Amino acid sequence: MSFSERISPLLGRLALAWFFLAAAVRMGSDWDTQVELLAMAHLPAPPVLLALSLIVMVLGGLSLLFGFHARHGAVLLFGFTALVTVLMQDYWHVANVVERATRYEIFARNVAIAGGLLMIVGMGAGPFALDNRAAGQKKKR
Repeated sequence: MSFSERISPLLGRLALAWFFLAAAVRMGSDWDTQVELLAMAHLPAPPVLLALSLIVMVLGGLSLLFGFHARHGAVLLFGFTALVTVLMQDYWHVANVVERATRYEIFARNVAIAGGLLMIVGMGAGPFALDNRAAGQKKKR
């Protein structure tokens, strides 16, 4: 296995973990605005949804960061990202051309992030992950 094959999954996981954990910190520190945005999207119980979103982002982000149950964390974040993207970035309903373009860019970015998460689901966390620590110990015996 080449160096790039060993290090790329780690760097990819770290980038995705940073994205979700940084978003959770930003959203948590701006609670009232985030609740208002959820209410404007006509979603029920915005404070509850925001709290659940933060929990999913933190748990999923930490899972990717450490490579601990990374496939489960990636599935969780994939479902979350897909749902949030469709509910919050519905660019096809926006009449204003500038706002529609902005929402489309966010929609496309989220689809790319979801694709990266599916790569982790399919291929695993890579060699530098807590998921592989137990497997490495079994091979030594």
